Amino acid sequence: MRHELDRGRILHLVVINAFVGGMVGIERTVLPLLAEVDFGIASKAAILAFIATFGVTKAGVNFFAGTLAERIGRKRLLVVGWLVGIPVPIILIWAPSWSWILAANVLLGVNQALTWSMTVVMKVDLATPRTFGLVIGWNEFAGYAGMALTATVTGVLASLYGLRPAPFAFGTMIALMGLGLSLMARDTRPSVGRPGSGPPVSMGQALAQGTWSNRHLSSASLAGLATNLKDGALWGLLPLILVAEGLGVAEVGLVVGTYPLVWASSQLLFGPLSDRIGRSGLISSGLAAQGVGVALFVLGGSLPVYIAAALVVGTGTGMVYPVLLAFVSDNAETHSRASALGVYRLWRDSGYAAGALGTGLAADRFGLDWALSGTAAIVLLACAAFTLGVRSTKSNPS
Repeated sequence: MRHELDRGRILHLVVINAFVGGMVGIERTVLPLLAEVDFGIASKAAILAFIATFGVTKAGVNFFAGTLAERIGRKRLLVVGWLVGIPVPIILIWAPSWSWILAANVLLGVNQALTWSMTVVMKVDLATPRTFGLVIGWNEFAGYAGMALTATVTGVLASLYGLRPAPFAFGTMIALMGLGLSLMARDTRPSVGRPGSGPPVSMGQALAQGTWSNRHLSSASLAGLATNLKDGALWGLLPLILVAEGLGVAEVGLVVGTYPLVWASSQLLFGPLSDRIGRSGLISSGLAAQGVGVALFVLGGSLPVYIAAALVVGTGTGMVYPVLLAFVSDNAETHSRASALGVYRLWRDSGYAAGALGTGLAADRFGLDWALSGTAAIVLLACAAFTLGVRSTKSNPS
């Protein structure tokens, strides 16, 4: 069993995932505004359909990516993910109707599922249970730092040059650089006969374990779903709320970028910390912080309050994101770990669709504040369910 980290290969994958996150960042600030300004869409549910399309696609492909990675290798799926992602910013530049935006987000969902799943799995391949939290923290930091930076940069570009094409031209550059770096990566699929290796589990077995038959894995799936339900709601509604409160596009970009930036940077602390003090307490505390942070967005009223809310919800998300992935890795067999991570990410990223559609409909019927209040309540209920369902679990050294 490997005891020394291959830091060069891990760093290479960290850099790749920064570009993976940047692909999502090109949409975080600009696309909800584009729906209203360029396409004249007033319905919040219709606007948030682009997030639901992304989430459903990403969730489904996550599931298949995990099991395929056990059979055909990691690097092939990583490269395919980038090839699918390159057309996304080009379509966003030229899209003549909202249906084109939705089609682009199908491709983005495939891109994110394949590329982000493989960078996680490849780092776990190169680590031991003693360092799962550490390497996953690096991975998630890079991805969400890339997202935050891109969300901020595209906000500035949009304020200077308009909503199209400048922000999405920047995205094209990100996609091409990500592909180039991925072509230089080496595969990490465990060799047959390696200690702990075994035949891949079936898709049905992996789905059952991550959904109901394994208490730890199913509890992680619920916590991940609630976390991304919250993120789907904020992704679609937050720019609209901030603009309605009188903030300019650059200020919207600052708030929208602060949330994933804190999310990203805090993972450098909480991922390794979970290797030392255990996973469950951090996950429960992070879910609670997310609920409180969303509630602060509802109170709102000024830029400082919105920045404070972004700090709280970003910290809470950073507490759970790498730790849940490490928690799943702890509780899966070595030969089926990629499959277990794929099922977890299936349920986690289903939260994007649930959050986008649910809060979009709620916003249309009851208003933006009520939609976010409901989101906060759901996350706090998920916190209670996880806390009751899972005993404290600590990483097992190997």
